[in-house]
Amino acid sequence: MDIKIHSDFSKVNLDEMKEIYTSVGWTKHTKEIIKHIFGASNVFAFVTLNGKLIGFGRAITDGIFNAAIYDVIVHPEFQKQGIARQIMEFFLDKLSNVSCVHLISTSGNEGFYRKVGLKRMRTGMARYLNPNLANEYLE
Repeated sequence: MDIKIHSDFSKVNLDEMKEIYTSVGWTKHTKEIIKHIFGASNVFAFVTLNGKLIGFGRAITDGIFNAAIYDVIVHPEFQKQGIARQIMEFFLDKLSNVSCVHLISTSGNEGFYRKVGLKRMRTGMARYLNPNLANEYLE
């Protein structure tokens, strides 16, 4: 297996990205939305197997004080094989000099993020426009 990780968004196929989003149930991510959200981000991780995209993630950072990691996603066929861990290690290495790195986990994945070194925040605050997400994630 030839697994590689890179950070060049210009080399990624949007159809493959959309398929991976859809494979995990995130169906609102059109190619236009994907292009927009990745265009607004500044740190990327793309994992390929024999040239085919199998997982990715993105982050936004000011490079000094704060960073937020988003959309750490691996196609279900390749989950539980350490790919998400590679993505997180890639991000934590790229963001190693940033004072605070935060992430909002999807429900049920908190344990994974603890294993890669993240901890629950005491002061995390959020607002969701979607009432279903507000019910799931807010106290």
